[in-house]
Amino acid sequence: MSRWGWLLLQVTRRLWFRATLISLLAVAAALLSLVVSPYLPQGLSARIGADAVENILNIIASSMLAVTTFSLSTMVAAYSAATGNVTPRATRLLIEDTTTQNVLGTFVGSFLFSLVAIITLAMGAYGERGRVVLFVVTIFVVLLIVVTLLRWIDYLLRLGRVSETTQQVETATARAIRGRVDRPCLGGKPISPAASRLLSGGQTVSSDRIGYVQHVDMRALSNLADKTATEIVVDAVPGAFVDPARPLAHCDADRQDLDLIRSAFTIADERSYDQDPRYGLAVLAEIASRALSPAVNDPGTAIDVLGRAVRVLAVWAEERESAEPAFPRVLVPEIEIADLFDDIFVPIERDGAGLAEVQIRLHKALAALGRAGDGRFRDEAVRRSRLALQRAETGLAFRPDFDRVQAAAQLVGVDLPGRDDARRQPSGA
Repeated sequence: MSRWGWLLLQVTRRLWFRATLISLLAVAAALLSLVVSPYLPQGLSARIGADAVENILNIIASSMLAVTTFSLSTMVAAYSAATGNVTPRATRLLIEDTTTQNVLGTFVGSFLFSLVAIITLAMGAYGERGRVVLFVVTIFVVLLIVVTLLRWIDYLLRLGRVSETTQQVETATARAIRGRVDRPCLGGKPISPAASRLLSGGQTVSSDRIGYVQHVDMRALSNLADKTATEIVVDAVPGAFVDPARPLAHCDADRQDLDLIRSAFTIADERSYDQDPRYGLAVLAEIASRALSPAVNDPGTAIDVLGRAVRVLAVWAEERESAEPAFPRVLVPEIEIADLFDDIFVPIERDGAGLAEVQIRLHKALAALGRAGDGRFRDEAVRRSRLALQRAETGLAFRPDFDRVQAAAQLVGVDLPGRDDARRQPSGA
């Protein structure tokens, strides 16, 4: 996706965008009667009772304003609950939720529709045949409001809850990982991070601001590389924190081309889920870490996050055919599997070291990932399981609890010297 296309996508995710779009459609629907009325037969108004439309419009105008105000206050409360109980990094997903935006857009649009229709009626612009069209459109709006209210009631029961917010984070993370699976290295030519440092010759493209890389316009970089018949080595992938001393990329090009390369990187104050699967994993880990804090003491949420981590990382472990890179002149560092495992599991290992049920579920999750992936997945699962077991050995004072955890670690392929008496199938989570 180009930089401008990605920026347009961010605009469409804003709360005001859908509300404005639906409101414009509502105003157009209210004025539709003026265009369609000349084509209707005379006397139709008396047969269908279109004179009642003004009363219906008054009801819609008064009720939709109150419903919109109530919905906004409920959303603010849900965002505050998600910030306090889940993580502030997940609130952005709630704000960008399409269900909430469609509901608010429908309520605001219905209010504006009724307001414009009432004003136009008071001006006497409709006439008898225009009232018929307005009556039909109003009935459609009423049906739309009823359906939206029923959906909104069901959604309000889940809005801001820990499980619902965690589900949205999982969905965003899985979507980002799926995008990387379908287009490895953002469509560029893969190189290892170590190789990228060795190839970092030529001119250095540095950032002109401090922040996180949110998006890289790979097509723009590829077009420039084709134009100059050279290769561009990307140093800062989405999610990297950059400053004027941290290079974004390296390329043998003149100053004007370096400015074009710099403009292909979108840098902002916060990370984004779109091209940064590691960010989603870090947010999931933060949810689990907060749940394991003494103030919350909710190991069940941490166990739930571990299950979601298995589902998300299993997408990365899927077998896929190696395809030619879409942008062969743009070299992009690969995401290391070790980094993915560390992002999600290290905080849970640390904060759940003293809870046997969390440790057991952690090792079972690692065992599942070890079976799902290739040799690299198995190696990382064993590495993380071994480190988690070392944390548990210092965090679990009760010997039988540690024995259960060690038995779970043996499912991954880890053992500790002198603990052979724990070779039994673990019970619990």
